[in-house]
Amino acid sequence: MECKENCVTDGIVILWGLLLIQLLALQLASASAPSNALPGCQQRCGDVEIPYPFGIGPNCSMNVGFALNCTSSNGTHKPFLNDVEFLNISLSSGQARIFNRVSALCHDGASSNATYNHSWPINLTALPYRFSSTLNKFTTVGCQTVAFATMIHKTHQYWSGCTAVCEDVGSLTNGSCSGTGCCETAIPKGISSYDVQFLDNFNSSDTYWFSPCGYAMLVEEAAFEFSTSYVTTGALRDRKLPLVLDWAVRNKTCRQARRNRTSYACVSDNSECVDSGNGPGYLCNCSQGYQGNPYLPHGCRDIDECANKDTNPCSGHCKNTQGGFTCHCPKGTNGNPYINGTCNPILTLRVNVAIGVSASLVTLMIITLCIYIIRERKRLTDVKEKYFQQYGGRLLLAEIEKIRGLAFRIFTKEELEEATNKFDMSNVIGHGGNGTVYKGVLKDYRVVAIKKAKIIDEKQKEEFGKEVIILAQINHKNIVKLLGCCLEVEVPMLVYEFVSKGNLFQLLHGKSPRVHVIFETRLRIAAESAEALAYLHSSASPPIIHGDVKSSNILLDDRHMAKVADFGASRSAPMNEVQYVTLVQGTLGYLDPEYMQTYELTDKSDVYSFGVVLLELLTGKNAVSLEGSEEARSLSSKFLVAMKVNGLYELLDDQIKDDEEIELIKAVAALARTCLSIKREERPSMKDVAEELGRLRKLKQNCLEHHKPIASFDYDHDLGDATIYHSLEQEVVMSIESR
Repeated sequence: MECKENCVTDGIVILWGLLLIQLLALQLASASAPSNALPGCQQRCGDVEIPYPFGIGPNCSMNVGFALNCTSSNGTHKPFLNDVEFLNISLSSGQARIFNRVSALCHDGASSNATYNHSWPINLTALPYRFSSTLNKFTTVGCQTVAFATMIHKTHQYWSGCTAVCEDVGSLTNGSCSGTGCCETAIPKGISSYDVQFLDNFNSSDTYWFSPCGYAMLVEEAAFEFSTSYVTTGALRDRKLPLVLDWAVRNKTCRQARRNRTSYACVSDNSECVDSGNGPGYLCNCSQGYQGNPYLPHGCRDIDECANKDTNPCSGHCKNTQGGFTCHCPKGTNGNPYINGTCNPILTLRVNVAIGVSASLVTLMIITLCIYIIRERKRLTDVKEKYFQQYGGRLLLAEIEKIRGLAFRIFTKEELEEATNKFDMSNVIGHGGNGTVYKGVLKDYRVVAIKKAKIIDEKQKEEFGKEVIILAQINHKNIVKLLGCCLEVEVPMLVYEFVSKGNLFQLLHGKSPRVHVIFETRLRIAAESAEALAYLHSSASPPIIHGDVKSSNILLDDRHMAKVADFGASRSAPMNEVQYVTLVQGTLGYLDPEYMQTYELTDKSDVYSFGVVLLELLTGKNAVSLEGSEEARSLSSKFLVAMKVNGLYELLDDQIKDDEEIELIKAVAALARTCLSIKREERPSMKDVAEELGRLRKLKQNCLEHHKPIASFDYDHDLGDATIYHSLEQEVVMSIESR
């Protein structure tokens, strides 16, 4: 009995000893693991590590912008900044991932009335965070859904829109976000705040097989994959998705921050300062050969490269040094002891034989590699020839030889790569729905614009050579000249003349303070653009429909002469026929209402879009605005309402409110109203528009030459037609006869 009691007592003592040893080992392990937080501050919140300059609790963060709260929810602790939940924080990349709620607009399914309209704005202004412009995308999901992101950069407000449409369930594809059911667009750098707005009257509430909800969110591109269920079942409602933030010590560059050592954040030895790539500010990194937290004193610690045998950087013996390592070969060997090197034993006969055999094998491998390279080059040549034939290259060459004096040539891929420094992003001068435009310099020092398209459908492949020949023969002073093309690539590239002074949109809306543009200049730009479109509709053979007329597609040269550009949405069509398209093309604010309903593209579609351009010239306002009521967002709707209530003068740009020119302005406004007629048959032809604008220009010039005020005239509100009465006409005739 006594033996049993002693044995039990000894067992308990042994168990307690083992437990104490385990606790001591855990304590030593935690003590040896360096902390990335300030001493005495919380290192983790739930599964998220909180490294300094971030912190939880008083005096644990660099400043209030990095101060987080560790909040318990359902027994799980999570870090928050106000109501924004952090998922992880990276010191090396200067990035953090957060949760962002999906904004939604839902209808009751029986009418167009919204029953659920929730947007979840995020405002990080005055905080050290910017939304990553490289890892995030503004994404819209739904059928007949138009959403806009309103973003703030410093004191300026930006907005970007995205339209998701679909015909039926069969048109949707999992993983595809190219406009059918799902649309995504990039955001600029430096954005610290954003909100979501929906176009309420553009929805799928009357379509029974789609969810009555549309969604929009700023989301990490790699973390979101489109699913057809998002459109058919509304599975995105009330969801939260990851969003990437770029953080930095803000408002000073590295050079500025080093001047004040008391506030300089890179306090660790062996640390380096790197300027932020997204907004003003800088980050701290440990120097090469060190790791840890550069924001803490002595936070960057030497990496022992020799400690891990699996990643040993030496072929021989490894010796760790501060910030690096050295290698040497073992005794009795020589060679290169560093990584990918070898330490060879002293040569023997067997070794010499082995070397000879190895050299033979290497020679055989080199010969095999040369044969492979030759075959690959031939394969690439065959692929280029395949594309060249596929797009009608031989036919195009034959047509070029037939047409004398045609300033058009076929470029090689290498020529265009050399002209653009291999399509370097610094040479990008424009992005469009159909592709990217690069500035290039040819070998003969000509500056050109090279359009690199995104995709081309099978039907366009068959007709591409014919279409290019038609466009190459267009020779009009107000149309951007097509100089050549490259066919030996998967999607052909087009080479245009370079127009140096930007476009009409930039002239009217793009600068602050605004450039003063007089009415005479605006009238001339309108007349020249109308003449170019009238030429495409009436004089080109076959006639050409532009398909995307807008102020950003009217370029301006050094003398502000208008040149119509971007035929990416153009269609050549035989006379008296219309074009049917399967997806809506063009730009919001300029689209023909009948085209939105019927998908029939005609020359009157261009007339409607040109009417909106006339409104921009008269009012100085954007075609679409995010502010105000639904009717006030559309410039054309706002204009038509103003014409009904005699409110044109209040809508005009302040730069052209001149009583001496008001009669001409009214005539242009009346012409714009006829162009914006809902029914196509009530719109004038582009030729009629060009003639009317040309007549108004002559009238303006005649009055200036004779120093006379423009005679009074009226315009018919009911017909919406500009009517110049006899007093004005007689004055023009008398002035011409007097010459």
